[in-house]
Amino acid sequence: MNYDDIIPQKIRDIKYSGIRKFFDIAASMPDVISLSVGEPDFKTPWLARKEAILMLEKGKTTYTSNSGIDTLRGLISEYTVETAGVMYDPKDEITVTVGGSEAIDAAIRVLIELGDEVLIPEPSFVCYAPLVQLAGGTPVPITTTVDDNFKLTPNALRAGITKATKALILPYPNNPTGAVMRKSELTAIADVLLDTNIIVISDEIYAEMTFGGERHCSVASLPGMFERTVVINGFSKAFAMPGWRLGYALAPRGISEQLLKIHQYGIMCAPTLSQQAAITALRDCRPDVASMIHQYDMRRKYLVHAVREIGLPCFEPEGAFYIFPQITHTGLTSQEFCLRLIEEERVAVVPGTRSARAARGLFVFHMPIR
Repeated sequence: MNYDDIIPQKIRDIKYSGIRKFFDIAASMPDVISLSVGEPDFKTPWLARKEAILMLEKGKTTYTSNSGIDTLRGLISEYTVETAGVMYDPKDEITVTVGGSEAIDAAIRVLIELGDEVLIPEPSFVCYAPLVQLAGGTPVPITTTVDDNFKLTPNALRAGITKATKALILPYPNNPTGAVMRKSELTAIADVLLDTNIIVISDEIYAEMTFGGERHCSVASLPGMFERTVVINGFSKAFAMPGWRLGYALAPRGISEQLLKIHQYGIMCAPTLSQQAAITALRDCRPDVASMIHQYDMRRKYLVHAVREIGLPCFEPEGAFYIFPQITHTGLTSQEFCLRLIEEERVAVVPGTRSARAARGLFVFHMPIR
């Protein structure tokens, strides 16, 4: 049987994740220091784990409401007001999802159809472009560089907009550069969008990991942006809960109602035990989060200094837990550098190019190390 005649071209055209490639290489080799997957190396706070254990012992393993446990959605609403200054109604503007990735996928599928374009600042998380393609849309990369501190500029945004532009993905704090868009910079972006029908998908999974004294600003908090923004967040990063697979989408009612349909038929509901653990995490584990953020900040400063000391120019990240050094002077491509590093030094990092395909001369260190 010729599967090429059966499987749609849009599926066959999608490349495997370069991040997972180097993760798999590291897993197959002994004594490798793996800095290849964006997950905390801290354990989930004990009180959250304890709550999940208790619920399991009690047999609390039934389905929940499609959109998530009422108590959890209420706490997410309170948390978002406190941290972002934006109020989402827990009844119909919050959907609890299987990780932030499902929330991104659902948001894209709600908004995008054949012929639509989605603007994506790059470098950024590898899943955005493939998910746009799966929805029938066209990903349109907007290249950011160290000269602009890897931030989206109003001029670059204007240059990317066409009649087919349906959405903009705002991936800040950024994976993999660690770039952060401050309030004044987001306001300039909002000014470009306010006269359009473009919807923003704001991936704020690293919001708690914003350094430098100025707190994270959600684009949804800016005048006129609430009704045109879908905010993505979750528990994987700040609460050290990556394997629990729990995220959420925040959106105005008109979008949230449609997003729930996709979640309802594709997923049913997020894992019950994960939701119970997240309730405890929001109620009781914020001090643990603050402690972890402090550690990430110390590591950030140490690693940037150490990488520069060995002769690699390095952009200083203001958020997330990545650093993004430049390796141009080595004469190696990103992929060649990463392969040699893992083979010769037993350290796994990820090429800084989308799906590890090209040769921009940059690579990614992940900062969760002890």
